[in-house]
Amino acid sequence: MKEKAAHRDVVISVRGLCNRFGRHEVHTDLNLDLYHREILGVVGGSGTGKSVLLRSIVGLHAPDSGTIEVFGEQLQALSQQQRSRIERRFGVLFQSGALFSSLTLQENVALPLIEHAKLSRIDAEHLARVKLALVGLPANAAEKYPAQLSGGMVKRASLARALALDPEVLFLDEPTAGLDPIGAAAFDRLIVTLRDALGFSVFLVTHDLDTLYSTCDRVAVLASRSVLVADRLAVVEATDDPWIRDYFHGPRGRTATTRGEAR
Repeated sequence: MKEKAAHRDVVISVRGLCNRFGRHEVHTDLNLDLYHREILGVVGGSGTGKSVLLRSIVGLHAPDSGTIEVFGEQLQALSQQQRSRIERRFGVLFQSGALFSSLTLQENVALPLIEHAKLSRIDAEHLARVKLALVGLPANAAEKYPAQLSGGMVKRASLARALALDPEVLFLDEPTAGLDPIGAAAFDRLIVTLRDALGFSVFLVTHDLDTLYSTCDRVAVLASRSVLVADRLAVVEATDDPWIRDYFHGPRGRTATTRGEAR
């Protein structure tokens, strides 16, 4: 059973966000909130700027205008040192996993602990093994390289690295992309279990309807360069919009709904 947002404390507040690439405007006056301990799913058609929004929030893309307030502080108003302090409270899992192929899983997860938490190599690698176990990987996976692992194990290792610094917000960009249905369902359950246990908030970009129904407390739909609706799934499904009707009420949407109800 999914947990609803425990209360309405806003962790991230985006207001009036505009993003342009040359003459192409991706976002115009976009507003969105992420609440404490919630899992927020972000969906939309191709080109609606889901990943651009994520990258803007985590500081990898500078928006043209608007404000992004994180933990009560406006990112654009902070110095680089202050921004780095805030960004260390984030964990990010990119679609590709982005593990270093020349490092073992243990070394990949230990790296941010050495660089940012200033732990010794011994302590960092011990904690890295704990994180790898936390995401369900066997002990012998720690000494393996990414190329030696299945796609599902790489995803879990990448999640372990995203959790290395005990983030308060976890950003996931298409986390189940490339996984088979069984592996994707297991990953969805893992995200909910970890959120419930560790208490972080999740900003989740996905196309996967099963993921929305099995994990998300709210869903935000991007359309026409802004947020069309951001609410519980029942409210989003009932929104009168052609894309929402096609997405949520087409054959795949009906199947995902049935699976979500079964859970």
